Amino acid sequence: MPTTPTQGHVVVAPDKFKGTLEGAEVAARIAAGIRRAAPGAEVRELPVADGGEGTLAAALAAGFTRVAVKVAGPTGLPVDAALAVKGDTAVVELAQASGLARLPGGRTAPLAAGSFGVGQLIAKAVSLGVERVVLGLGGSACTDGGAGMVQALGVGLYGADGAELAPGGASLRRLERLDLGSLADGLTGVEIVVACDVDNPLLGPRGAAAVYGPQKGADAEDLVILEEGLTRWADTVHAVTGQDYRNNPGAGAAGGVGFAALALLGATMRPGIELLLELLGFDEAVRGARLVVTGEGCLDAQTLHGKAPAGVAAAATRAGVRVAAVAGRLELSESEWRTAGFAAAVALTDLAEQPGESMTRAGELAEVAGERLASELLAG
Repeated sequence: MPTTPTQGHVVVAPDKFKGTLEGAEVAARIAAGIRRAAPGAEVRELPVADGGEGTLAAALAAGFTRVAVKVAGPTGLPVDAALAVKGDTAVVELAQASGLARLPGGRTAPLAAGSFGVGQLIAKAVSLGVERVVLGLGGSACTDGGAGMVQALGVGLYGADGAELAPGGASLRRLERLDLGSLADGLTGVEIVVACDVDNPLLGPRGAAAVYGPQKGADAEDLVILEEGLTRWADTVHAVTGQDYRNNPGAGAAGGVGFAALALLGATMRPGIELLLELLGFDEAVRGARLVVTGEGCLDAQTLHGKAPAGVAAAATRAGVRVAAVAGRLELSESEWRTAGFAAAVALTDLAEQPGESMTRAGELAEVAGERLASELLAG
């Protein structure tokens, strides 16, 4: 039976369901289910992200304008990428240029993959006259310490023979000279803000190579090579700038792109979901709301440590609005998700009739989840 909601709108603010649905698709499906169960409800769709993959899509759904750019992919081959612009702010998603999904044929290149395309996206944003660039890190294919990114912005990296270094983390072992060129002048008046949820340093057992290298195809020998390259990179940057950022939290993010952003772009780092909610106007969207529905592919222990649904729940709770979650899988106990601030949680796996349907019928089941939440939480 359709319910009759009391006053107040509903905000549907999920992250993507990785491997099945983009954030905007999840939001649309959940919203459709809510509208079916509560025809009188005003439902506003506001897909979110935490700075990783899906950040660009979330910005576009929130009214940013897409700017197409052809840039170098992680192995140097050109890829069609995009950034998002609204007013004086641009959103750059690293994964658009240097993400694992951009690897030709899906073949990893742990030693040679680079971040040059990320720098090209930043350069395009700056050329548009923006005053702030929000750089979302996540899903990177490279472990080059952000060297490629700054090369695209005019920095020179040279070996003993005077030749420019080839892309990738392995070549950093041969770095002899760093020329910052006109980097600072090119970024004058532009604030770089990094959306980042990891606190890993650049080097060591918790560093970019050791922790994330295996995800990018690096074997034990590769990890030694990458660690040597990143060490040489950090030492050289320190010698040239007089500043040492290798141990800063987040320096190891995205294969060390976080390090270059801090050390050479003068970037500041903020928790990804906090920054994105601000950018997407979440506080305004939730004002006067009756319910917020968020979610992601898997609601688990990691969710509680800065992932998008936890950030949405915290922000909704501060606004005095109940929040519910829809997830592909639910690996938290009821006491855990209630303690995290959720009034209800629905898993697609619990709605599926057959194993695997939570993936193959994710959209349909997300609508069913929306219906169920509306019936439970929007009754007059």
